[in-house]
Amino acid sequence: GQTITIRKNLREIALKIINDVNTNSAYANISLDREIKKHELVSDQDRRFITELVYGTVKAGKTIDWILGKYLSRPLKKVSPIIQDILRMGIYQIFFMSKIPPSAACNQAVELAKKYGHSGTVKFVNGVLRNAVRSPEKAQFPDRNTDPELFLALTYFHPQWLIKRWIKKLGFTDTEKLCIFNNSAPPLCLRTNTLKQTRAELLKILATEEMEVIASTVVPEGIICLKHPNLSSLESLKQGLFQIQDESSMLVAHIVAPTENDIIIDACSAPGGKTTHMATLMNNTGKIIATDIYQHKLDKIKENATKLGLTNIEPTLLDAKLLHTQYQNFADKVLVDAPCSGLGVIRRKPDSRWRKEEELIKELPTLQQEILNSAAKCVKPGGVLVYSTCTTEEEENQTVIYQFLQDNKNFQLEVTGQFLPITKTTQELIQIWPHNDKMDGFFIARMKRNN
Repeated sequence: GQTITIRKNLREIALKIINDVNTNSAYANISLDREIKKHELVSDQDRRFITELVYGTVKAGKTIDWILGKYLSRPLKKVSPIIQDILRMGIYQIFFMSKIPPSAACNQAVELAKKYGHSGTVKFVNGVLRNAVRSPEKAQFPDRNTDPELFLALTYFHPQWLIKRWIKKLGFTDTEKLCIFNNSAPPLCLRTNTLKQTRAELLKILATEEMEVIASTVVPEGIICLKHPNLSSLESLKQGLFQIQDESSMLVAHIVAPTENDIIIDACSAPGGKTTHMATLMNNTGKIIATDIYQHKLDKIKENATKLGLTNIEPTLLDAKLLHTQYQNFADKVLVDAPCSGLGVIRRKPDSRWRKEEELIKELPTLQQEILNSAAKCVKPGGVLVYSTCTTEEEENQTVIYQFLQDNKNFQLEVTGQFLPITKTTQELIQIWPHNDKMDGFFIARMKRNN
């Protein structure tokens, strides 16, 4: 393919962001947005290059380190953090960005090493990267038959412990499909603010704003954007005509199925996508107590509600484990969108896959149970309790629900699939798998309190 030439300082800006992510645990998307604004990167090519370099290098994390290990004479962690990141960026360009001439990747890395290291470092960086360009075969991955786990982990940039779990549950072929899906670019999904206009009307408005949009077939108010300009330039967003939210996340409010004048508790509500969706489905009547443990997150909900024109949400600072101390037998419906490992939404956050540890999946269910048990006490007799997560792991999903039902005989599982908004199913519990359902991985269960 054709090669592209890149403005000099873009790699340095990318380096700062990657270093911020690796050293300070910054979020790649937030750090990237900030730097793009700060450096006023207006050209589309510049923005695309820096985004691919940052997201790619961060996403390929352990694979890059494995490749580097084949060309280093000493352990990577003995190298200073900024030089590690210069090497990672160089390796990413050499092995994964076909339009970048390898010589340019090496030269620019050497320039950065001069700025951030000393003469020994410069020699070292130059030697490692030139060696990688000369002998790429040294970093040949094991093939799928000899070591299927390592093959998938390296090829698709996923932690090996996670690949191991998934192969056990799904088999090799589906695990590979799931990895490929997680590495694909997620489309932007919007939820129509139906208080202001219908979806059909919004589709017309968006088309005038240079957006290429189609209607979701999964949720009645969903819109999928195939092409869009910079979001901050959209008049429709400023006017609160829609909220950004993925399709699977939109299913949750429909399964709660709020009706006008309901009293609802949304237990872990920030940043408020599901809260504002339920409030809209209630036609801005009734009341939603939206709780969270962080004030700044509650402020975000207020801001979203105001923009969308909603007045029936009460953001409330409260630990979800303590809901029952304030709201016993209080609500018609309670939603617990529980803190979880987030393994269903890896595709949306390039850095998240390397921040998860398997320990999480062992520790979280205790918290999830506590929140669910507290929330259950807030449901009125005859009321509804919905549990959802954005993960695919059984310990945090099915196991939590079965344990809860065993401990709370006054609740019974409903056929959750019957509450889906468009295509109803007979599933008692809904587990969305990204590679099968082509959307974020989610779990949803709906239960009813009998007495």
